[in-house]
Amino acid sequence: MKTMSTKLTIKDFSVFYGNFRAVREINLEIPANHITAIIGPSGCGKSTFLRAFNRMNDLIPNTHVDGKVILDGQNLFDIDVVELRRRVGMVFQKPNPFPKTIYDNVAYGPRAHGLRDRVKLDEIVERSLRDAALWDEVKDIMNKSGLALSGGQQQRLCIARALAVEPEVLLCDEATSALDPISAQGIEEQLCSIKVDTTIVMVTHALRQARRLADHVIFLWMGELVETGSAVQFFDAPRDERSQAYLAGDIG
Repeated sequence: MKTMSTKLTIKDFSVFYGNFRAVREINLEIPANHITAIIGPSGCGKSTFLRAFNRMNDLIPNTHVDGKVILDGQNLFDIDVVELRRRVGMVFQKPNPFPKTIYDNVAYGPRAHGLRDRVKLDEIVERSLRDAALWDEVKDIMNKSGLALSGGQQQRLCIARALAVEPEVLLCDEATSALDPISAQGIEEQLCSIKVDTTIVMVTHALRQARRLADHVIFLWMGELVETGSAVQFFDAPRDERSQAYLAGDIG
């Protein structure tokens, strides 16, 4: 039986907004090349916890952390933040394409890291758009603004933009919640297909989505880790009473 490897190790990790501790002394491991869903009621610290993995919380005034998040043996708070965000990409709840062409949206990251070879850029753009299941829809309109695409297409463009720098980890913060069901299904299918090469960590409020997609689940409550483990175990036989109540719809 193949041993599951660990991509991220979280040790005694807390996030503070001023004196308020939004995430409280979390210890867990996130497996490589799996989809891990972070679930819990609104305000429980899901997005704050997720954003810590590529240090987006650094942009919020009066925010600080305690503890460690280890990425392949290295504390990510010791990694240059530009390099970290190449290794750990992020897709947000609302599509946020740049006011640039479709091509330039996807090529932005590789160019920012110094790539100027047009042939290589063309290859990266096509590969990334294919991985995001968008290539066939946009290959003939690459000079069109990314802002002119539909909502679902814009979100897939943002995924392609994130994939263009070949991240080791892709963070998705409610990445399908603003989309229609058909577009959301397309995004879900792509997330399942790219986990072969990429570790995916996603925040979702939709328990059905977590059940469909997740290999691994993290359940947070009031900033604390309540339960973590395989999705099958969590949904079929939750151990904690709060997990049972949340799944039953009695709390949250």
